[in-house]
Amino acid sequence: MTETTAHEHRVTSEVGRLRTVILHRPGAELKRLTPRNSDKLLFDAIPWVGRAQEEHDAFAEALRSRDVEVLYITELLQDALEYEGAREQAITDVTADPRLGDQLRRVLEGYLRDQDPERLAHTLIAGLAHEELKSGHGLAYRLMDRLDFIVDPLPGLLFTRDNSTWIGDRVAVTSLAMEARRRESALTGLIYAHHPRFAGVDPVYTADLEHLEGGDVLLLCPGVIAVGTGERTTPAGVERLARQVIGAGLAHTVLAVPIAQERATMHLDTVCTMVDVDTVVMYPPLAHSLTAYKVTLEGGDLRVSGPHPFLEAAAEAMSLDRLKVIDTGLDPVTAEREQWDDGNNTLAVAPRLCVAYERNIETNAQLEASGIEVIRISGSELGTGRGGPRCMSCPVYRA
Repeated sequence: MTETTAHEHRVTSEVGRLRTVILHRPGAELKRLTPRNSDKLLFDAIPWVGRAQEEHDAFAEALRSRDVEVLYITELLQDALEYEGAREQAITDVTADPRLGDQLRRVLEGYLRDQDPERLAHTLIAGLAHEELKSGHGLAYRLMDRLDFIVDPLPGLLFTRDNSTWIGDRVAVTSLAMEARRRESALTGLIYAHHPRFAGVDPVYTADLEHLEGGDVLLLCPGVIAVGTGERTTPAGVERLARQVIGAGLAHTVLAVPIAQERATMHLDTVCTMVDVDTVVMYPPLAHSLTAYKVTLEGGDLRVSGPHPFLEAAAEAMSLDRLKVIDTGLDPVTAEREQWDDGNNTLAVAPRLCVAYERNIETNAQLEASGIEVIRISGSELGTGRGGPRCMSCPVYRA
């Protein structure tokens, strides 16, 4: 079991010194991806799993070399599953799938109850194929293809930013929009509810609420949060988050930022991330076209104003004269290629220090020309699920 000594949990900005982060090392769930199911599981290509693991290990080591504590989802889940309440909740969550029918549900429930915490964690993440459950029976089981999944794998768990995000000393366990990823929040919610490291943590958002994903949530500065609304986060989700965080005293202003409902711009952090307390790197075509609606809470009611130009609204809310933008100066084709390759999806380790994929040569050069130190990592295989360093990380503590 992980030690139960007190730990800090607090994130109030995108660029404070990163101290603790949650990652998920890709594993057997990626080996489940085939040309037949990759679209459904939200991957644009079939990754070379061994290379993806090497790239992820290098990412984790780059963080450790900067004195960042790295926690892994799998290890946290195994620890949590030592507790009977967590085991019962995990089994209940996964057997609630209406596809199963009563007979297969009973067989699956018995199968899962026989597993130790390590094996159960593996099954919950990697999934369970029809041909692996030899004891299965009933009509639902008989009519499945042998390669169908009784428990779907979770390759998207690689992107730990989306299923939970910390706001101050509270965690938002998010409500994921895509069916293939919804069980991720059940697992992270279980970890926060049962792992001793997070004892006493009170969620500020839960997975049963309106759709909201962590990749859309940017903590611009203490008290100011920008939330993208588009393919994954609904306007109702932004509204709910605003009410929750402002009501809890975690923020005074939420900026709702509409973004295109497209795969290439699925989250706000695919087009904009922070690299300093007053500086963002942005996809050039959107730098001066993004708008924002200012959301505040007055007398128990939400007040919405706008739209305003995003950069102006953000600067005003942050009490800055202006928000600096790294002007990548890219030609349109290079800009589009590097945005698709997560060039704007950087992870700040500290002010003016960020992690980025090495392949985005032009964007990285412009960051460095602007005085931002770039820690380059390889991501040729990690990026097949459309996510960069920020997507692959859930900061738990920033000093």
